[in-house]
Amino acid sequence: MMAGFGHTTRKHPRSRDRMRSGDGPDRATLGIIGVICAIAGFFVLGIVLGPIAVVCGWLGMGRSWNGARPVPALVALVLGAIDTLLAIIWLVGAASYGNGMF
Repeated sequence: MMAGFGHTTRKHPRSRDRMRSGDGPDRATLGIIGVICAIAGFFVLGIVLGPIAVVCGWLGMGRSWNGARPVPALVALVLGAIDTLLAIIWLVGAASYGNGMF
C-alpha cells in the first residue's frame, strides 16, 4: 500500500539520535583534538596550532560559557590561549632589534 502525499505509514517519528546527521565530530572529539593541538603547539608551530586548539576547545564547549563544561574542551581552550600568547611573544621578540628574546 502506498502512502499519499503528506501521509506516512510510520506511526511515530524517528528518535533524535537517529535523526542526527553524523557527518561532524562531536564535542568530546573536538575537545581531545584541541588538547592534542595545544600540546603539540608548545613544541612546533604554536602560532598555528594554538588558535586551532582554541577554536576546537570553544566548539567542544558548545560555543557557550554556561552549563557543564567538558574538561578536555576547557583544557584545550586554556592551553591554546597560552600557546598562542607565547608564540606571539616569541615572534615579537624575534622581530625586535636584538633578534632574540633577551
